[in-house]
Amino acid sequence: MARLRSRRSAVDEFAAEVESRLSRGDGLPLTNEDRMLIDLNAESPERIQLGRLLVERSAVSVDQVTGALAVQSSSGHRLGEILLADGSITEQSLASALADQFGLGTIELPRAKLDRETIDLLTPDDARSLCAIGIRRDDDRVEFAIGDPVIEGLKNALISHAHAPVRLLVATKSDIMEAIDRSYIDTGEIGDALRDFEERFGDRHRTGEPAQQVAVDENAPVVRVVNLILERAMRDRASDVHIDPRADRVRIRVRTDGALHEVMSLPASMAVSLVSRIKVMADMNIVERRRPQDGKLEVTVNGRDLDVRVATAATVYGEKCVLRLLDKTRAFLGLTELGMAGDQLAVYESLIQAPYGMVMCAGPTGSGKTTTLYATLAAIDNDELNVVTIEDPVEYVFPNINQIQINEQAGITFANGLRSVLRLDPDSILIGEIRDVDTARIAVQAALTGHFVMSSLHATDATSALHRFMDMGIEPFLIASSLMGVVGQRLVRKICEHCIEPYAPTVDELAFYEKAGGSPKEKFLRGAGCLVCGYTGYFERIGVYEVLPVTDVMKELVVANASLNQLRTTAVREGMRTLADEAIALVEQDSTTIAEVVRTVYVI
Repeated sequence: MARLRSRRSAVDEFAAEVESRLSRGDGLPLTNEDRMLIDLNAESPERIQLGRLLVERSAVSVDQVTGALAVQSSSGHRLGEILLADGSITEQSLASALADQFGLGTIELPRAKLDRETIDLLTPDDARSLCAIGIRRDDDRVEFAIGDPVIEGLKNALISHAHAPVRLLVATKSDIMEAIDRSYIDTGEIGDALRDFEERFGDRHRTGEPAQQVAVDENAPVVRVVNLILERAMRDRASDVHIDPRADRVRIRVRTDGALHEVMSLPASMAVSLVSRIKVMADMNIVERRRPQDGKLEVTVNGRDLDVRVATAATVYGEKCVLRLLDKTRAFLGLTELGMAGDQLAVYESLIQAPYGMVMCAGPTGSGKTTTLYATLAAIDNDELNVVTIEDPVEYVFPNINQIQINEQAGITFANGLRSVLRLDPDSILIGEIRDVDTARIAVQAALTGHFVMSSLHATDATSALHRFMDMGIEPFLIASSLMGVVGQRLVRKICEHCIEPYAPTVDELAFYEKAGGSPKEKFLRGAGCLVCGYTGYFERIGVYEVLPVTDVMKELVVANASLNQLRTTAVREGMRTLADEAIALVEQDSTTIAEVVRTVYVI
C-alpha cells in the first residue's frame, strides 16, 4: 500500500511539473499530435497520459520524462521516441504503454503465426508506410499488428484494405519491420524480373538466339533473380541453395539448420539462363551442360562477403545447381561453445595437447566437422608452434596461421599440398578432409614422424572411422600407431525458444526414446512454429559428440581387424558415450525433440 501511495505521489509530481512548464511557456508549443500522444490536457477521461503511464509502471522516472519533454520542445520529436532513443525505455515498454493509452491489445509478433492471405491484404509498400502487417482473419474481423497507433487515418486505411472490420494489436516497430521483411520476400521485384525475362526470352526464342546468352547480359532480369535468391538465402541463414529443374518449373530450395525448404518457384523456361548466369559468375563453362562442373565465386550480399562453392550436374530435366554459402564475416566458435559435455571436452582437450599423433573428426556432410577443427585450431595456436593448414576452401582466416588453399588447376591437391607442407617445418598440420588413400597415407606418416595432425573423414560415427581407414588400404598397425582419438559428431536443431510448447509424442517416438535409454518425462516440448523460426519449430543447431580415445585395448582390436560391433562395444565399455546417448540427453534437457533425434542421429 505504501508503494502504491509513493507511486501515485510520483505521478502527481510528474503532472504538476509538466503543467508548471506549460504555464511558464518553457520551450516550443506542443503540436496536436504531441498533445494526443502525451495527452496532458485530455478531454476524454479514458485517454491516459503516456508519460504518466510510463512513470506509473516504473518504466521511467519523473526526471527522465521531464528531461525528455525538454528535448521534445526543441526537437519536435515524440516523447516515446525520445525516451527510446536515449535508452530510458525498451521497445516492449513503449508498445505496452501505447496499447493501454489507446485501449488496444498487444501481441508478441515473433511468436505469432501469420496467415498468408491476411498478409497479402497489404502491399509491401503499404505495410511499411502504415507500419502494419496482417495476422489472421477471426470470423468476420481481420487482426492487424501495428507499431504506431498515432498514424492519422490508420484504422480506416486498414479497413479499406481488408474490406472488413479490423482489430488492432500493438507490437514493437522493430518486430513489425522484421515481419514485413520476412513475409514479403521481394515478390514484387521477382514478378517484375520474371515479366521482363518472359518478354526477352520470347523475342530471343523467335529469332533463334540461344537462351543461355541472356545470362551474359549484366542487365538481364535473370541477374536480378540470382541476386534475390542469394538475398533470400542470407535472410534465412541458409548454408546451401538448391536450384532444381523440374518438368514444369524451377524449384528453389534453401537448407537452413540442416533442413531443406522450398522458398521460390520459377518458370521452367528460366532454368538454362539461371544456371548459365551462375556459371558465368563462377568462371565455369556455360556451353558444357552434360558433365558435372565445380566452381567458386565471391559476392557481397546485404553488406556481407560470401564465398560460394558451385556444383552442377545434368539431370533428366536439365542441369541441377547447388550453391554452398560460406559467410566470411561469421565468427567461429570456441571449443567450449560447440556443445560437448564437460567430461567429453576434458578428454578431447587432453587429446589435442599431445605433441604428435592424429585426431580425426568423423561425420557425414554438414555435420559441423570443419567448425570443430577450427575450434581445435584456435585452441592449440600459439607463437611457439608452426601451424600449417591445407583446406578446400579456406572458410575462416586466422591471422597467425599459415593456411593453404587447394587449387587443382595449379596442381595443388590434398596429397601434393600435404607433401609440400611437410617441407615447411610444421609442428601441427590441419588437413581439411582425407578423401583418398594417398592423402590418408601421407597423414599417417606425418603423425608417425613427430607431427600433430588434425583432419576430418566422412563416416557415420567414431568407431566407423577406424574401419574407413582400413577400407582405404591403410595397414591396421599404422592406424593403431598413429591415431590418438576420433570425434564422431552430428548437428541437431534446437527448439525455437519463441514458440516452445508442450506436446504429446507419437507412440513410435516414445518407443524410440525409451529404447535409447531416455529418462521418464512428464512433459515433452517442441516448437509450435513462428515467424522467427520460419514456422519450422527449430532455430539454430547444437553439436552432438562422441569422443573415442584410441586406448591400448582399442589398438589391439584394430590390429586384430575386429568387427565394427566389437569396436563399438569395447568403446562403450571403456566409457564412451555414444551419439544416441548424448542426443537423448538433449531431449531430456528440452533442447531438441525426439523427432529431430530420429531424423539426424538415429543409430540402428
